[in-house]
Amino acid sequence: MENIEAKNNPYYSRTDTTKLDISNEEWKKILAPDLYMISREAATERPFTGKYNEFDEVGEYYCAVCGNHLFRSTSKFTSSCGWPSFFEADKEGVYYKRDFAYGMDRIEVLCKRCDSHLGHVFEDGPKPTGLRYCMNSISLEFVSDLPK
Repeated sequence: MENIEAKNNPYYSRTDTTKLDISNEEWKKILAPDLYMISREAATERPFTGKYNEFDEVGEYYCAVCGNHLFRSTSKFTSSCGWPSFFEADKEGVYYKRDFAYGMDRIEVLCKRCDSHLGHVFEDGPKPTGLRYCMNSISLEFVSDLPK
């Protein structure tokens, strides 16, 4: 699935892993409003509405904001939570911080390159990790392993 956002985003790259330090004002000029709200303001898409919730193609998942590698499709599983779920993330692609928003104590998952909000991770996933990375589809870009 082609990322239309990337065409207007000078910071987007699937090969450059240099840490970005871009202001939210700049991101707001570049990103579509829905992607901005989720990635930069930690909003959440409604459950069962994301394009990758019921999606099982083989390939790689990247940050829709900056192109950083996040997940391999072999770590995706059906969790029935309403968002795409993975049991393992690229250790070089994400980092974590505690999130106390809405009176809950959760672990937020962010892109290591651009600091964009991706979703949350929970300890109720399948083996081998026991983790469930519950991600917003809009924060992800999928690239198929199959030739075009």
